[in-house]
Amino acid sequence: MFSAVNVAVAEELRIGVVDVTKLLEESPQAEELRKRLDSEFQRRSKDLLAKQKQLKNLSDKLSRDGAVMSDAEVKRLELDVRTRRRQLKSASDEFREDLNLRRNEESQKLRRQLTEVIHQLGKDENIDLILDNAVYASARVNLTDKVLQRLNAQFRK
Repeated sequence: MFSAVNVAVAEELRIGVVDVTKLLEESPQAEELRKRLDSEFQRRSKDLLAKQKQLKNLSDKLSRDGAVMSDAEVKRLELDVRTRRRQLKSASDEFREDLNLRRNEESQKLRRQLTEVIHQLGKDENIDLILDNAVYASARVNLTDKVLQRLNAQFRK
């Protein structure tokens, strides 16, 4: 008797599955986020690359010309290379930390937007339970493309 009730309840239960990882990679909002962060951090990235190049040039000069330089010049250049290496490491660490912080902030905003769209889809289609990913989900219960369509529509507005 209980199994008949369980089957009836299971038949009434509407379940959907979304691939949030796919949405975070393929939504236009995610692409916009990547472009915005690239633009925001582009100048600092170029500055770091220029400093790396300067450091490499100094190191190459020391290796190449160190034998013909005076001891004082070699020591001064070695000190300069060490100082610049420390400064570059510090600047690189700060850059990475700032980029990760901004990426996390913006990703949280995007996740909230995804959650809102998924909730609204669930309400609109009378879905009782929506899961984030599953080992297996038939196309019938996979809502990822529907969520992506709604995100595309929101993005165009």
